[in-house]
Amino acid sequence: MYAWKDYWANLARSYGSVDPESFAPVLHPDAPTWFNSTIDRMQEESWRRGLSRCRLIDHASVLDIGCGTGRWLRRYLQLGHRPVGLDATQGMLRLTTATGLACPLIVAHAQRLPFRDSSFELASAVTVVQHIPSSDQRDVLKEMVRVLRPGGHLILIELIRGKAPHIFPRSCKNWVETATSVGLSVVYTEGQEYLLFDQAFVKFVQALLRLARNRSGSVLPGQDGTPAGGAKYKSAGKSLYWSGRRISCKLSEWVEPLVRRICPSSWATHGLFVFLKKNGIE
Repeated sequence: MYAWKDYWANLARSYGSVDPESFAPVLHPDAPTWFNSTIDRMQEESWRRGLSRCRLIDHASVLDIGCGTGRWLRRYLQLGHRPVGLDATQGMLRLTTATGLACPLIVAHAQRLPFRDSSFELASAVTVVQHIPSSDQRDVLKEMVRVLRPGGHLILIELIRGKAPHIFPRSCKNWVETATSVGLSVVYTEGQEYLLFDQAFVKFVQALLRLARNRSGSVLPGQDGTPAGGAKYKSAGKSLYWSGRRISCKLSEWVEPLVRRICPSSWATHGLFVFLKKNGIE
């Protein structure tokens, strides 16, 4: 059973000092720092495209839901806005506080936001709602609408495909349908994080591993029966794997702008969504 609060508390405790930017607890905990920096950079580029559609006033009030270790709060501050960070995991906010970030931080659940109606010009959630069970996602979006002022915007970057016990993706169409069902209108959408060369490389490695299992009777380095020196072999294999991905990620990032223009959004891993709360919607 997926216990979301325990999951994020453990990540904050286990990976809080893995990298100076504290990306590991909120992106890919077991990945090298360079990989998380690549993912963050690509997310930021997409986020900035979405933010440009919102036409925020100066010093806008912004709520970042599931703020984690504060990477988006820092960017809102750099742009001169007035962000408030909210996260359900106190350990994450401790990591944010340790960086000296100067903005309000609140421990609360996205399903029950502790703010009055129409409090913010913008609400954002980057890879947050995807970690909330599907049955609760509509209620979370409804709460976001409640705290937005009429004419305010919501920015989401959420998973549109994938599989894991702690993620609950929706298709692009379904994210839009769920958001519009709670009183939002679509401003802009795009596929985010295609990484085509990297996806191809990972699938190639996975195919090789399946072939190796079939040929070796399911015994791989690190499993029972691994010969002497197996741990060393496994470590070398992991190093080689990430060296290959460093090349495939760099190539993928280089062609990402072109891929985003010519490929369907369903090919991406995530989607960027910008929504508007219309005047008169409460």
